[in-house]
Amino acid sequence: MDLIRTIEAQQEDETSLNFRVGDTVKVHFEIIEGKTKRIQIFEGLVIAIKNSGVRKTFTVRKISYGVGVERIFPVYSPRVVNVEIVRPGKVRRSKLYYVRDKIGKAAKVKELIGQQAVEYLKWSRDLSKAAAEKEAALKAELKAEEAAEHANAPAKK
Repeated sequence: MDLIRTIEAQQEDETSLNFRVGDTVKVHFEIIEGKTKRIQIFEGLVIAIKNSGVRKTFTVRKISYGVGVERIFPVYSPRVVNVEIVRPGKVRRSKLYYVRDKIGKAAKVKELIGQQAVEYLKWSRDLSKAAAEKEAALKAELKAEEAAEHANAPAKK
């Protein structure tokens, strides 16, 4: 059991969860179709954050052509490239499942405004920057390793 916990602790990243329930977010999600990769953006309201540790997920709901669409994303998935906050929400519940039954303006969540919103958005941006710097450092490290491998490999004739 300790081995599993240590592996999970290595994969956990504190900078990934830079939003709360009630926020309107844009989730940049990597999709692989055959040999091509592309990033698709899913914008909607975060209605739930579930589980803990590496298994943590969040549910995003949006209305598409008059039909409610929900998608569950793993927080620590390598396919979730970025989560950008569009509008911070002011809610007093941890799960917003009641939004499923609401239609139109009734389905809206109050926006967090004022000094609280400024501090919250600053905190979120700081976490996003830290995550981007960490990702850039990992990519640079991988490129350096690949360059070292190519330099050490014998030339083929």
